[in-house]
Amino acid sequence: MYKWQDLSKVKTVNDVNTVIRLGHSTTLINVGEAWQERNLARIANDIANQEDVRVVLIAGPSSSGKTTTCKRLSIQLVLNEIWPVSLSLDDYFLDREKTPRDADGKYDFESLYALNLELFNQQLSDLIAGKEVELPRYNFVTGKSEKSGEKITLASNEVLVIEGIHALNPELTANIPQEQIFRIFAAPMIIYPLTVDTELRPEDNRLLRRIIRDYKYRGNSAQATLSQWASVRAGEQKWILPYKQYANAVFNTSMPYEVGVIKNQAVPLLQSVPKDDAEYAKAQELLSFMTYFERIPENDVPKTSLLREFLGGSSFEY
Repeated sequence: MYKWQDLSKVKTVNDVNTVIRLGHSTTLINVGEAWQERNLARIANDIANQEDVRVVLIAGPSSSGKTTTCKRLSIQLVLNEIWPVSLSLDDYFLDREKTPRDADGKYDFESLYALNLELFNQQLSDLIAGKEVELPRYNFVTGKSEKSGEKITLASNEVLVIEGIHALNPELTANIPQEQIFRIFAAPMIIYPLTVDTELRPEDNRLLRRIIRDYKYRGNSAQATLSQWASVRAGEQKWILPYKQYANAVFNTSMPYEVGVIKNQAVPLLQSVPKDDAEYAKAQELLSFMTYFERIPENDVPKTSLLREFLGGSSFEY
């Protein structure tokens, strides 16, 4: 008979696969989701215990699940009688043709200066001062910043919850008193040893998520996403990871079951990469990694799960 305490022994891919083969994948999912929710509740309690906080910042590398973390944390804040107002830094991107370029002449979307810092700083200052602002909305398909028509203010009993890869960069909040800021770093952190010489690293986990997201919501093929990944990783080293040390809290967005679910959508996308393409080798590497994981039906994943940010079917609006 399956016992709850057996879940405490789920440390490796083989352990995860054993649970799935025994027919307990739903239990594994539910416990993984509850573990994340407990950690978000703890972070919300820490925020509630700091009376001066007006701005909560959630940062992390690409495809860490920052948007859903923001939404789920906001629910926990409400339970602490803190009323959240959410902002996404992704909506502050400059029009594509105004984006800075890297040393190779390509658009550097990972740069802090790919954001409209002037607009963001002005709107942040206005909101803290109690003024009304109209939020921008970025169209990733057209590469244009658009007016959203959404106007917001920040009441004295509300806090801004802001997510984006650059959220912990001091330039974003230089004009805000530091005691009013609570910083969170969110990212997958589970390493899956596959063989003696092979492992699925958190950055590979994020790449799988991004391949699905870019295809579903940004009109990019797996080939295109793979070709951008080296630049994305270089940008993370320069613009994101150096600021992790300033976080008040760290949130692990990994879940032990997720690759078994992700492979349902990721495999056909990776199989579409042509053999003569420069990204074919990386696509095959990721496909090889996923063979180690037993498949889990996507329908078993709750609609509030962080994974739904990439898979689709979330009960949250994005």
